[in-house]
Amino acid sequence: MPAQRIALVTGAARGLGQEFAVALAGAGHPVAGLDIADMSPTRERIEAAGGSFLGLLADVTDEDAVQRAVNATAARFGGLHIVVNNAGIYPPIEFEKTTLADWQRVMRLNLDGPFLVTRAALPHLRAAGWGRVVNIVSAVVFLGPPELVAYTTSKAGLVGFTRALATAVGSDGVTVNAIAPGLLATETAEATTGAGGGFARVRALQAVPRTGRPDDLISTLLYVCAEGSGFLTGQTINVDGGSARH
Repeated sequence: MPAQRIALVTGAARGLGQEFAVALAGAGHPVAGLDIADMSPTRERIEAAGGSFLGLLADVTDEDAVQRAVNATAARFGGLHIVVNNAGIYPPIEFEKTTLADWQRVMRLNLDGPFLVTRAALPHLRAAGWGRVVNIVSAVVFLGPPELVAYTTSKAGLVGFTRALATAVGSDGVTVNAIAPGLLATETAEATTGAGGGFARVRALQAVPRTGRPDDLISTLLYVCAEGSGFLTGQTINVDGGSARH
């Protein structure tokens, strides 16, 4: 039997991050969640099913807070093996109305956050001789929607991060992959994209004619984190109902 694998999920308070944390716990992994929001609902779901969860209030763009959270995870559970970089923002802003502050905010959370979390976690993965880093990107990197220039750029950067880091750590038994979701019916999407008819526009592009749900990503997450997926690395797996065919 393989050793117990410890997982860390950023943005675990709600939406896709909560579903990822619950799914990993359901697969038998003790899970730590990082977020700036209350993670009680995530904890309740995991503990009700008999799993172990550690909620850590931390801003993924705060270097010291990230390091403390990673250290606390390793101390609580005895190590760290799986990192899911899920936290991110996607404000729809016309390009010419995007301020430098807007641009930097998107890059800081969507790129600096995964960098800081992964850098802090990597010594633990290397020490274990086994690791899975999973970066949540977006199908927009293949589609280039005009109102999401900053977001698309940040997620394309995260694809590059995935590829280069996979090369850097492959000999340590650590894989690095990205999952690119399409538009999903999360609370945030319902309040933004969905409110303007975005779900219908995206469905019209898809081969599968329904709106995606957070649980549509679970099987892919568990696949890239599995014991038997050690030969899969540097890849971006698109899960968007077939809106981007590449």
